[in-house]
Amino acid sequence: MTGLTITESAQGYIAELLSKQDEDSMHIRVFVADPGTPRAESCVAYCRAEDAEPDDLVIACEGFNAYVEARSLPFLDEALIDYAKDRFGGQLTIKAPNAKIGKVDDSSPLEDRINYVLYTEINPGLAAHGGEVSLVEIIEGEGIAVLQFGGGCQGCGMVDATLKHGVERTLVEQVPEIRAVRDVTDHSMRENAYYT
Repeated sequence: MTGLTITESAQGYIAELLSKQDEDSMHIRVFVADPGTPRAESCVAYCRAEDAEPDDLVIACEGFNAYVEARSLPFLDEALIDYAKDRFGGQLTIKAPNAKIGKVDDSSPLEDRINYVLYTEINPGLAAHGGEVSLVEIIEGEGIAVLQFGGGCQGCGMVDATLKHGVERTLVEQVPEIRAVRDVTDHSMRENAYYT
């Protein structure tokens, strides 16, 4: 079960919206786009029953089902979907305090575990120099995390040392599937570099 709560007022509002759709079997899908990153966004979308994924968690609501994306479950823990009426009609809100930094463990997807280490341990240190690093892709067969630096790290003369002695060492220690990292940043741009 998930820690996601859909209030009665939200269920009533969503059921009303769904009743206005042309399709009889319209439901909703709840997920987090870019989970575990600063760009994370909690989303609710229309979903036909036949379009739900087999591993979605199904929450039976009043008049419809909420299909919750399996990958998003740790990021939707303690989330709340609510509807509040106001003088302009009302507003549906989604509060997901764990969307940007979800509760990850050894069973979480590899991408989520890497992002968790990047955004909770590595980026706070890089932020002191105005920098950040993000995951671009994973080359799983080789155990390589492909990263891109930004801010003060882009074009920085110390990026090789930061990459090998800081970022790579931390990721390899904390995410056993990763054996190395690769930087795909264009470091020829040195405008905002911390060290040039």
